[in-house]
Amino acid sequence: MVANCDVVVLAVKPQVLTEVCADIAAAVQEHQPLLISIAAGVRSDAIQRWLGGGVSLVRVMPNTPALVQSGAAGLFASAAVSDAQRGAAESIMRAVGLTLWVEDEASMDAVTALSGSGPAYFFLVMEPMEQAGQALGLSAESARLLTLQTAFGASKMALESEQGAAELRRRVTSPGGTTEAALKVLSNGNIAGLFADALAAAHARSVEMSNTLGEN
Repeated sequence: MVANCDVVVLAVKPQVLTEVCADIAAAVQEHQPLLISIAAGVRSDAIQRWLGGGVSLVRVMPNTPALVQSGAAGLFASAAVSDAQRGAAESIMRAVGLTLWVEDEASMDAVTALSGSGPAYFFLVMEPMEQAGQALGLSAESARLLTLQTAFGASKMALESEQGAAELRRRVTSPGGTTEAALKVLSNGNIAGLFADALAAAHARSVEMSNTLGEN
């Protein structure tokens, strides 16, 4: 299959990528297709080593909202990737959401911490919001729908607005109102610090996993 493709997507678990590369290395060296790796945490230098080097390789860190064409993916290209191949990789990933190129592969660990793991952070916020809504007297279905639509609406507003998140928050927060009362509680709980610590932990784990996976 590899010998007959111009683009090959490596969509496998990182733990088996070494074996996969060993199986296709000869065909890759002979045919020289563009390789797109979405194997989490495996750096380009390791993949190049397993494939024999000199490969046109784009490493991608997508996230699970790609399943509903709303993903966010960071991309990093090796030096051998041509402009046409960069365009092909970007077109493929754009089919399932937003794409963003990074020039330094080390930034892929930050992409992993922010958007790769990010959907889980929002799910974690949505879950207690639903529970709190029920505790205040709403039915489970009403609390769920209101939470989901509010999350969707806030994201859509942020995407379509020229203003940043801080300004959008300010505009919806009336002095002395209900939103201000809720935000004070969240601020007193150091929500900003918690997110900073959470992303730092995810970033550190991404670096650690990359080091371990690249030792093969």
